[in-house]
Amino acid sequence: MFLLELLKTVLLGIVEGITEWLPISSTGHMILFDEFIKLNVSDAFKEMFMVVIQLGAILAVVWLYFNKLNPFSKKKTPQKRRETWSLWGKVLVGSIPAAIIGLLLDDWLDSMFYNYQTVAVTLILYGILFIVIERYNRSRKPAIQTLDQLNYKTALLVGVFQMLALIPGTSRSGATIIGAILIGTSRSVAAEYTFFLAIPAMLGASGLKLLKYFMETGFGMGAQEIIILLLGMAVAFVVSVIAIKFLMQYIKKHDFKVFGYYRIVLGLLVLGYFLLVR
Repeated sequence: MFLLELLKTVLLGIVEGITEWLPISSTGHMILFDEFIKLNVSDAFKEMFMVVIQLGAILAVVWLYFNKLNPFSKKKTPQKRRETWSLWGKVLVGSIPAAIIGLLLDDWLDSMFYNYQTVAVTLILYGILFIVIERYNRSRKPAIQTLDQLNYKTALLVGVFQMLALIPGTSRSGATIIGAILIGTSRSVAAEYTFFLAIPAMLGASGLKLLKYFMETGFGMGAQEIIILLLGMAVAFVVSVIAIKFLMQYIKKHDFKVFGYYRIVLGLLVLGYFLLVR
């Protein structure tokens, strides 16, 4: 029976690793997959697992972009080190809006919006926005072509868009990519800055969930639960590396409209399943 739980964990890790970085909503997919792949664990552990599994995905960003994110590298010139510190400054500034709202309203947002209706609506809504914005963007030349051209004001504005991702089904990467493109960044800058913004956002969210879990359960976690959590994170890490590389190659020649169409179809499937089947 435990082997079956491990197989479920691998599948959930694959879903997390793909959907965390592609702008198609990891939460939406997790809710849908949870209907068919139910882990045989406590509700408290499952709620924590669905968030903390993201740590594996975050490690993929750190691993892939370690040199770009490391301000202490001896291979970098003093100018490059200053640029790296500046990048971290922009990431922290962009993280402020979602951090404030998330800390203040985390429980309320979960109780109000963590349901299939919200997920389906946001999947469809942002799918339409991706299509509309990409069509609008066809005749525009991005003003910001590299991360160095991204200033603190723009970083903060993208961070405001990240707040939208506190509503389940929005997709954190989807909200920030849409915001960055609207503001005038290239698709590659929008994607990379989204990856970097995820580091403090997901570390903070995971830390908060772990703290709540340990406070509620008295720091109790069995050996099997630890294995499930670590396995999910490991699978999410490996799949995230592949997904990030795929996305960065894909957007060199394509826009994000295909993800918009996918979101619309998935949103309709979620609505249809919960209204007609369940």
